[in-house]
Amino acid sequence: MEKRISGTTGLYCLIGSPVGHSGSPAMYNYSFQKLGIDSAYVAFDISEEKVADTIAAFKTLNIRGGNVTMPCKSAVVEFIDELSPAARIVGAVNTIVNDGRKLTGHITDGGGFVRNLKEHGVDIKDKKITILGAGGAATAIQVQCALDGAREINIFNIKDAFYEKAEKTIENVKKEVPECIVNLCDLEDAQKLNEEIASSDILINATHVGMHPNEDQSPIKDTSIFRKDLAVADVVYNPRKTKLLEDAEAAGCKTVGGIGMLLWQGAEAFKLYTGLEMPVEEVNELYFK
Repeated sequence: MEKRISGTTGLYCLIGSPVGHSGSPAMYNYSFQKLGIDSAYVAFDISEEKVADTIAAFKTLNIRGGNVTMPCKSAVVEFIDELSPAARIVGAVNTIVNDGRKLTGHITDGGGFVRNLKEHGVDIKDKKITILGAGGAATAIQVQCALDGAREINIFNIKDAFYEKAEKTIENVKKEVPECIVNLCDLEDAQKLNEEIASSDILINATHVGMHPNEDQSPIKDTSIFRKDLAVADVVYNPRKTKLLEDAEAAGCKTVGGIGMLLWQGAEAFKLYTGLEMPVEEVNELYFK
């Protein structure tokens, strides 16, 4: 019989659908046990229609915190008592903290990405950044970079619904962080893209281009734009080293893969839950290698 679970054990969870494939329960439960924290983490398969009931259950059952995945990230916002600055700008939540009085929503995707850059020696403060994509992950990264002191952010996306969403995101960023210059451009304008990358410190791919099974694809066709003082990062983690990163590495760029974003966004949530640092090295060895 499981001796770790008792009448005082705190409950944390993942909500969204599907969740059966998630590695979050293993990662958080290992961390709780490693640090001697009397808590357990489980996954609940929750449809968007059940979000209101689920958030009410957080309060009723005193669920101490939870992660939120698709399709619930935006739906939970209206039921949360308070939002972090990043969650407020993005309009989505992936981490909920219950302090017994109120539920606070956070978005740790961008923070995890920025922390992963930092762990690889790339600092975004006062830097000019070009970001490809305007979907959920891209938006979280854009917002966090602005909040963390990026000098200028240039967003490139095709002119679709995400492009229109990015226009609204930029309006919100300018209100919250007016000192950060943020521009939106058409990804199909290759000349403009090359011009902006030429004067950027960091290039980030936040699209699905290069993801398995399309490993032979890269969002950058003209590899002559790569240079040794350009850092290139990718959110794609399958494969671990995308064609974009291979091309950039061949030109002497510092490169950062996407798997670390998963690790560090989880570590950020763990710290919000417990006030403690996740045992990142062990978690990385066990679940991310």
